[in-house]
Amino acid sequence: MDLEQRIEILSAGAKYDASCASSGSDRAGGHGANVASGICHTWAADGRCISLLKILMTNACVYDCAYCVNRSSADTPRAALTPDEIASLTFEFYRRNYIEGLFLSSGVVVSPDRTMELMLEAVRKLRQEKRFTGYIHMKVIPGASRELIDQAGLYADRVSVNIELPTSGSLALLAPGKTKEGILRPMSRLAEKISASRDERRTIKSSPAYAPAGQSTQLIVGATPETDLQIMRLSDALYKKMSLKRVYYSAFVPVSPDNRLPALLEPPLKREHRLYQADWLLRFYGFSVDELLNEKCPCLDLTFDPKTMWALNNLEKFPLEVNAADYSELLRVPGIGVVSAKKILRARRAGRLSLEDLGRLGVVMKRAVYFVTAGGKYNGLKRDSAEAIKVRLLEKKEPAAQQLPLFGTAAAQGEL
Repeated sequence: MDLEQRIEILSAGAKYDASCASSGSDRAGGHGANVASGICHTWAADGRCISLLKILMTNACVYDCAYCVNRSSADTPRAALTPDEIASLTFEFYRRNYIEGLFLSSGVVVSPDRTMELMLEAVRKLRQEKRFTGYIHMKVIPGASRELIDQAGLYADRVSVNIELPTSGSLALLAPGKTKEGILRPMSRLAEKISASRDERRTIKSSPAYAPAGQSTQLIVGATPETDLQIMRLSDALYKKMSLKRVYYSAFVPVSPDNRLPALLEPPLKREHRLYQADWLLRFYGFSVDELLNEKCPCLDLTFDPKTMWALNNLEKFPLEVNAADYSELLRVPGIGVVSAKKILRARRAGRLSLEDLGRLGVVMKRAVYFVTAGGKYNGLKRDSAEAIKVRLLEKKEPAAQQLPLFGTAAAQGEL
């Protein structure tokens, strides 16, 4: 099997990992032309779109996870790249300006330790022999030894361990070769190393950075019966205990038949979208899980976004006077995001704001109008009924569900 065929197989095997938001680039002809296989796009902290080579080292795997396209029992062509091939391929793509970095994952071949050894050899060659200074995101294999896990952050900018399923019971059902404890252990170790590195660099600036872009993980949504409340409580705990930069939610896509898997007509993309919105509220808007979900209502509403639902369930807190509310209060208004809230605070120093001013400051007035006053003026419904507001909001068609980007135009521009 030639190199191009192997790249096609291994990039296809990597596409279900949600850590890179979109894939496929096919600019034919001219300088810098490339093929779609393996090229994906993600976003940097400053909003730049970054092209990455997203690929598996091998799609062979000793595990038989029911949800995985690369499961050991799957009838699929198998391929592998050597560490030398990955290093050379990445550097050549980088030299030709096809990509700015590498996203490297792998099926588990022979054992977790052997797999980690091969992946580490690839990124070591890339950093030390090729002098590659671009971005590297590296998956860490659960079950690998602490010594090998510790090396990952020395070469990679970001590391990640996919937790995949929210509970031990679901892992036992669909991924019998994995345990929750086995996944959390390397995550905890990476968190320790990242924290220690940051502490050291505060006093010794020349100290090498360990995984400077932090760590992330992925949860599959819809393959097992856990509620959104269970998923969000897990995510909240991971952010607090593991200092994760990001939890990715991936709508379950049935890639192979298995009687343990649910029969879905289509992937639950709307649910995935709502989970991303709730996640944003936890991280950037000061909400807690219990404010958004509870045992009586354990699932996010698919019709209205979670901030709007919270506001409708707490109408006694509204309407809010934008000329007097503090930053944390403004962030709880549907239609006001991080950027527009800061603009409101700056603008009102120069004088009192009117409702007309809010639209110019980036507030989405089709939602905010029911929850704010400006100088005592209110343009919402005279009858402050949640059901009446819902009817009016439904008159405005909501955009189709999509995964939110890593660094947040949606949240920042007031879409929450």
